[in-house]
Amino acid sequence: MTALETRQEHTTSYYAATASYPEHYPELEGQVSVDICVVGAGFTGTSTALTLAERGYSVALVEANRVGWGASGRNGGQLIHGFSKDYKIAAALGPDYEDMIWEMAWRGHDMIYDRVERYGIDCDLVPGYFEVATKPSQVKELEEQLERLQHHQHPYEYRLLDRAETRHTLGTECFHGGLMTMRNGHLHPLNLCAGEAHAAAGLGVKVFEMSPVTRLEYGSRPKVITDKGRIDAAHVVLAGNAYHRLEPKHLSGLIFPAGSYIIATEPLDAELRQEINPHNLAVCDTNEIVDYYRTTVDGRMLYGGRCNYSGRDPKDIAASIKPRMTRVYPQLQNTRIDYEWGGKIGIVLNRIPMLGRIESNVYFVQGFSGHGVNATHIMGEIAADAICGTAEKFDLFANIKHFRIPGTQWFGNQMLAMGMLYYRMKDWMS
Repeated sequence: MTALETRQEHTTSYYAATASYPEHYPELEGQVSVDICVVGAGFTGTSTALTLAERGYSVALVEANRVGWGASGRNGGQLIHGFSKDYKIAAALGPDYEDMIWEMAWRGHDMIYDRVERYGIDCDLVPGYFEVATKPSQVKELEEQLERLQHHQHPYEYRLLDRAETRHTLGTECFHGGLMTMRNGHLHPLNLCAGEAHAAAGLGVKVFEMSPVTRLEYGSRPKVITDKGRIDAAHVVLAGNAYHRLEPKHLSGLIFPAGSYIIATEPLDAELRQEINPHNLAVCDTNEIVDYYRTTVDGRMLYGGRCNYSGRDPKDIAASIKPRMTRVYPQLQNTRIDYEWGGKIGIVLNRIPMLGRIESNVYFVQGFSGHGVNATHIMGEIAADAICGTAEKFDLFANIKHFRIPGTQWFGNQMLAMGMLYYRMKDWMS
């Protein structure tokens, strides 16, 4: 059993440069005993630790690098309901669970909005999301989403916009319509993750950084072991997602790291911001390989996309992403790029998040396939419920069958790269 051995500071992202929570937590040294140990301090781990602390448990949260170091602190900051493929979950669980799945799809939002208010988390949370059609055929998908919102009597503002309304709303000719939902929105993800860790520490959670876990020993009280210390607990939650390498016997071949890349421009003047995004919406297209963008609290255009399953990062992220941005907004052609960065998201082949047990008291939660801001909070709460004795939802997800690609990581990534090429061809041809 091995772990990610390197200890690294945050990537040089816009988020790291504007972090509101600069505190560092100590490296694990010596022996610690708690009720629950959570491995991995991204959204899944910090949210699970906070949920358990709110319920009165003693918790340790151990991270190989810094809180929010991975995808949780690098993503596009789009707060979107549901999972990557909600319909697959519905098909896997059956029609009797349709209402439950719909309620779950929004549960992460409730948690985030509540925590931002309750703990005063400074993460630039703004309501408003616009999913747009890049071709006429995609408008039908948006109409079907509208019907689902109507069917479930969604209580927050939403509406479908035609091409002319979309052009007026976003200042571009590129889209054929869009579905605006005001319960969805956008935020500063690193500050949300760090803010939740700060809140958890305030409730007594022992947070350790720069402490890669090297092995896990099972038993009635499993032991989480690092180079300089160990934690024994009644329960352990593995929440490393795309970056951890623990438990290859049980978890290898099930989740694959895919690269995603983002640029942030210099601050735009108020007139230009009013032209391209006057309502301050998060925007994402409906392609299989998506592009997404939004403006930040200090007026920058943050544009991301070019999801890459090959395992190779582009040599020049800005040169790769900026043409995609200027295709939508030619008026940004001469705009300076101040930040460029990438990271890995955890992809599951059927796009359904993975929850399960390795032993009766060792849980894993992973595989959010690009919908992590919301879904991590949902699944972390479900894992916490199971630890607390209510395992109905956990067992439903744990019983969903997942595909495993045997062999090396290279082979698995090449299979995924072929799959991405298939979906990209679908985007081009449709």
